[in-house]
Amino acid sequence: MSSLLQNIKSYIKGDLFIWALVALLALFSFMPVYSASTNLVYVAGNGTTIGILIKHAVLLLMGFTIMFFIHRTPYRYFSGVSVVMIPIVIVLLIVTLAQGTTIGGANAARWIRIPIIGVGFQTSTLAGLVIMVYTARYLAKRKDDIIDFKESLLRLWTPIALVLMFILPANFSTTAIVFMMVLMLCFVGGYPIKYLAGIIGAGIVILLLFVLTAKAFPGLMPNRVDTWMSRIESFSDDDSKEGYQVENAKIAIATGGLTGKGPGKSVQKNFLPQSSSDFIFAIIVEEYGLFGAGLVLLVYFVLTFRLYVAAKKAGTVFGKLLIVGVGFPIVFQAVINMMVATNLGPVTGQTLPLISSGGTSIWMTCLAVGMVLSVTASANVTEEQLATESEDPLEKLYHTEEIEEA
Repeated sequence: MSSLLQNIKSYIKGDLFIWALVALLALFSFMPVYSASTNLVYVAGNGTTIGILIKHAVLLLMGFTIMFFIHRTPYRYFSGVSVVMIPIVIVLLIVTLAQGTTIGGANAARWIRIPIIGVGFQTSTLAGLVIMVYTARYLAKRKDDIIDFKESLLRLWTPIALVLMFILPANFSTTAIVFMMVLMLCFVGGYPIKYLAGIIGAGIVILLLFVLTAKAFPGLMPNRVDTWMSRIESFSDDDSKEGYQVENAKIAIATGGLTGKGPGKSVQKNFLPQSSSDFIFAIIVEEYGLFGAGLVLLVYFVLTFRLYVAAKKAGTVFGKLLIVGVGFPIVFQAVINMMVATNLGPVTGQTLPLISSGGTSIWMTCLAVGMVLSVTASANVTEEQLATESEDPLEKLYHTEEIEEA
């Protein structure tokens, strides 16, 4: 047994607690996903329960494969890659917005279809992750400098604004979350608060102008702006579609009790359209009770603590900011998902990380965790080593601005 553990440890690096927590959430996900899949099979008439379970297993396997290879990659490379990825994700977002209006009744402005495997991919999730790495890069490069506001508008906020501008029409919740996470990362990274206040004000003004334009010209962006605007307006309207989902989620939570009805015995999964993704937390409470929900919360809490420890131990500013930028949004997304299920916030479409079904959510979460593990695997790397190690051609991008400024 000890030799087996030694062999496993020789392949995986980084914080073993984070590895264990992620594996625990992934293993647990099979039970609520399998249970909630009956909604798709018997109500929507889509596939079989075994087929959905196998698909979930394949997506998780692909996610863990991504996480494995990313965690074996020195994290210094992510800095240069983020610069290259900015224009790529902008193009992907434009392509996504330009395609059809619906896929099976859902808003297709969020998704593109991956050829061959036929899985939908939500480009805004990848774009948000790229933005967080890019922001960490910018702040780390100016750790010893006084940030110039005009310079930051060009090099930091212009790329962020371009990306968010193409996410906003179809996915307001992701836009808001990414913007808040960027502000949080900037605050942690030492970006002047007075400048952040100006950025927040500008963001609010741009959002208002966007809403007014969408209302004045409804044919400009049909079936996109109305979707997320209706979710906010119908937050307290029980007769709306979103209100119907929340009411059923509340019934599931109320009938779960302390210990729940038992695995697979949920009733409300037959009435919740998104029981295996957006509202899976309600199914967990119904089947496993407050006790089971408390354990899920505990795992996310411990994950938060381990992310904090990892950030503290990181040997470079970029490493610390990278963990904060890509790690903590995972927990923040989990909190939002639980808030929606308990009617503490409007429906957002955010999944429960590592538990909900869905390829994009699983892959991007595993990609983010892989980056965190890459930092924890190189905790002894210093600023001097990070500055001198440039074996990858992409790493030259890490020093581009210094050369230009010189």
